[in-house]
Amino acid sequence: MPRPRHRALRAAGAGAAALLALSACSSSSDSGSSAAGSDASDRLTGEVTVFAAASLEESFTTLGKEFEKQHPGTKVTFSFGGSDSLAASITGGAPADVFAAASPRTMAIVTDAGDASGTPTTFVRNQLEIATLPGNPDRISSLEDLTESGLKVVLCDESVPCGAAAQKALDASRLKLTPVSYEQDVKSALTKVELKEADAALVYKTDVRAAGDKVEGVGFPESADAINDYPIALLRDAPNAEAAKAFIDLVKSAEGQKVLTGAGFLAP
Repeated sequence: MPRPRHRALRAAGAGAAALLALSACSSSSDSGSSAAGSDASDRLTGEVTVFAAASLEESFTTLGKEFEKQHPGTKVTFSFGGSDSLAASITGGAPADVFAAASPRTMAIVTDAGDASGTPTTFVRNQLEIATLPGNPDRISSLEDLTESGLKVVLCDESVPCGAAAQKALDASRLKLTPVSYEQDVKSALTKVELKEADAALVYKTDVRAAGDKVEGVGFPESADAINDYPIALLRDAPNAEAAKAFIDLVKSAEGQKVLTGAGFLAP
């Protein structure tokens, strides 16, 4: 009788092992199912509306495409312009998820009105440069050269960050400059030179770089005294807050910073 009993014990042991294996598989399957469910619930969808300073257009457009690639089912819509105009739109009730301004002063318009969620973060900085016609035919080499008689120079309006920075640099140099026009954002100022309607403009380094061979850039030491910090913030009534937070995270990430510094922005 010993042999049948040994066989029975072996059979019982094999059955127990099979039950344990089945239980483990079931547990693993349940865990995997739970993880998949978690991933599905965390998936970002919908539209993210970003109000951003005009100088961020090229970089943010690139990051918007990357965000949509990383999060299928999302769409990033941008509104680029002068930071002061964008801030006024936000405080006036325009629906948006994210605001990226070209100066703390214009961001303060939004935060003081209570329309930002949390504290804005500086994500990049930007420095001025003189944009001249291709080849620099007027041989502009300094900020003082812009004050020469007969030279058509364009500035951003002082109400927008690029204009405030330009005025700060001029004041520091004790220079007075009467431009042929004041523009409402940096892209408009640069366009005047691109169209040869002006001989030079004070814009950001990033805009000169983005324009390629349409203009030529001339650096000047006084620009170091007028560098703008760029803050970004989630807006209080963001229609798609979770996706907006993820977009801000991308902007501040190493990947985002690589795109921004590659465009000529300075690290914060």
